[in-house]
Amino acid sequence: MIRERAYPVEPWHVRETRLDMDVLAQSESVFALSNGHIGLRGNLDEGEPHGLPGTYLNSFYELRPLPYAEAGFGFPESGQTVVNVTNGKLIRLLVDDEPLDVRYGELLGHERILDMRAGTLHRELHWRSPAGPEVKVRSTRMVSFRQRAVAAINYEVEAVDVPLRLIVQSELVANETLPPQSRDPRVAAVLESPLLAEEELTTDDGGLLIHRTKVSGLRVAAAMDHEVSTTARITLESEGYEDWVRTTIACVLKPGEKLRVVKYLTYGWSSRRSLPALRDQVGAALAGAKLDGWAGLLREQREYLDEFWDSADVVVEGDPEVQQAVRFGLFHVLQAGARTERRAISSKGLTGPGYDGHAFWDTEMFVLPVLTYTHPDAVRDALHWRHRTLDTARERARTLNLEGAAFPWRTIEGGESSGYWPAGTAAFHIAADVADALRRYVLVTQDIALEREIGLELLVETARLWRSLGHHDRHGQFHIDGVTGPDEYTAVKNDNIYTNLMAQRNLVTAANAVMRYRDEAYHLGVTDEEAAAWRDAAASMHIPYDEEIDVHEQVEGFTRLQEWDFEHTPPEKYPLLLHYPYFDLYRKQVIKQADLVLAMHWRGDAFTPDQKLRNFLYYERRTVRDSSLSACTQAVLAAEVGHPELAHSYLREAALMDLHDLNENTRDGVHMASLAGAWIALVSGFGGLRDHDGTLSFSPRLSSRLAGLEFSLQWRGMRLRVGVRPHETTYVLRHAEPEDVLELRHHGELVRITGTEPVTVPIPPAQVSGPRPEQAPGRAPLLRLPEREQ
Repeated sequence: MIRERAYPVEPWHVRETRLDMDVLAQSESVFALSNGHIGLRGNLDEGEPHGLPGTYLNSFYELRPLPYAEAGFGFPESGQTVVNVTNGKLIRLLVDDEPLDVRYGELLGHERILDMRAGTLHRELHWRSPAGPEVKVRSTRMVSFRQRAVAAINYEVEAVDVPLRLIVQSELVANETLPPQSRDPRVAAVLESPLLAEEELTTDDGGLLIHRTKVSGLRVAAAMDHEVSTTARITLESEGYEDWVRTTIACVLKPGEKLRVVKYLTYGWSSRRSLPALRDQVGAALAGAKLDGWAGLLREQREYLDEFWDSADVVVEGDPEVQQAVRFGLFHVLQAGARTERRAISSKGLTGPGYDGHAFWDTEMFVLPVLTYTHPDAVRDALHWRHRTLDTARERARTLNLEGAAFPWRTIEGGESSGYWPAGTAAFHIAADVADALRRYVLVTQDIALEREIGLELLVETARLWRSLGHHDRHGQFHIDGVTGPDEYTAVKNDNIYTNLMAQRNLVTAANAVMRYRDEAYHLGVTDEEAAAWRDAAASMHIPYDEEIDVHEQVEGFTRLQEWDFEHTPPEKYPLLLHYPYFDLYRKQVIKQADLVLAMHWRGDAFTPDQKLRNFLYYERRTVRDSSLSACTQAVLAAEVGHPELAHSYLREAALMDLHDLNENTRDGVHMASLAGAWIALVSGFGGLRDHDGTLSFSPRLSSRLAGLEFSLQWRGMRLRVGVRPHETTYVLRHAEPEDVLELRHHGELVRITGTEPVTVPIPPAQVSGPRPEQAPGRAPLLRLPEREQ
């Protein structure tokens, strides 16, 4: 954990003012740059020291065997692991033959700035070599949002006190040596030198490397070119071997003179295109980057981000740390999804190798809701990716003796990569999560073409899964047995409420879509009888409820399970899954992450206000938050049931997960769902955003620490700005025409907004919130406000 504040609190920057070797890997994740296609970890330009080198391409992976002590029918045989591809970030500097290495000599000044408006990582350092001469280095790194295949670095060196002979070595390096990432020797063997050389080319001012993976057969090309400017005389040459290409620039600088090198990087990969085609692709991308030049790339980057922030920015008054963090979160969520172009958005984005680079259900239920309201084009691509993997999901369902499509728990390319079936295969709710992401996207964008083109098929195949997975009992109630909900400490149970309620909406949404697209549904083989069966299953869905204690049961029989002994569980035993057997966790009332509480967020229309409060109080005492997914959902429900100060504490935990390294694993990549959760906690929690019945609705109410909250979102081609104050809310349509009209609900009352003027309405007084929620001993929010400020 980063126990001291590592980065000064600034609204638009994350700034590092000293180089802390103990958290170098964490800072590499925080300072990672990506566009959804290329990901560059925030490693130092010279490559060393490093915590974890990393350069990633979306969905570029190697196959590896999945370990089983005892295999069983239907177990996946191989998994997919993200590959660290050719590193083009490297720019080494030698000062009179002394390599610039901050571990030697004296670091007189150091600063790195992630600029979330410019989309750049800027670095400045002042270094005295062991031999005495000093240099100043300024570098700016970017990964282009406009040009998917392009990254660039502007690298500038200045001699300070004496004339210096400088050697700049700019490199492409494949098969870097990485720190051990797995205890399984089979996995380690796969990831050690995973790339086989196919071609190396050099030019005077750059070069190219082409490799392919050993098992998955994917081919990757990386190319670089340079523009050099200085008043000094220079020499420039390139050389290359199968795993590296190096361009060397040499000069002598007088004090005050500068050497400027612009390095253009391009990447491409394919499972199908030939080597010459891939070579030409990265060459063309280089030509495009050089045509625009460094200044043009920067200008394009700023224009892209200006447009994004205009429709996505959140302004927080009263908590500067959260202000910085929510923009940091939005920036990383954008980086993860902007240019995926029908590939996955993984749980770490392209910031690190955590979870092997896999995408999970949290893409659909945390990341995509944010992007739906702020950058819906990225959601369109994500839905296309799921549709592209539909045949694989159908095959998986057939293996499991089911109909429809069974989407994987964790994957890169569509195949199930989880070797632990109780938390993987049994977590069927992923199907309803995909369907709900589609439903929300179509609701917000009115993209009927996508719904007809791919949406209907996704809805039909997921509905078929639920109809075959569930069954009617002798009383006519519909049950879904033997599944795992979001809470992975309560596995392979009957009638998980989150799963049942999400499946219910999936079934109804599919049946309604079939009615709208009769011809397309006919071609998918859907009959009136099948659609009627979906409606019948939805109408008779069993929702477990304990009448004695008056709360919903997370799964059938949950409230009769033995209580977990929280009093005798020491803090060092969390997360529980690392210290207790799953057998013990599965049969106790202990919850890893919000499950029933998550159902009350996304299916809040299925609960009364009194039920939400009673449920929240009951499950709050049993939820240990051994997952970063939980805090934002608890923030949303705490705000809804009348506990805004607790909501604010959970907001801080979600928002500052990576800036404070709260789970002590940011080194492996940022927590994309938690970063998205900061937006969710603010907009759905304190802003009260809901879309249950197809109508945009808000029930805003702030905590005592928030003087104001403003956020923007997109709705059916319009841009809505919501400004929340302690006693009133203002709604305004931005960039609107006078004839534009938006109807929404504010605390249940219909409000009509036109494009001509804002509408300000009062916030009704809060209702009595009941007893103060209690957490399990030692499991209070990790980042509460100081007592005097609560």
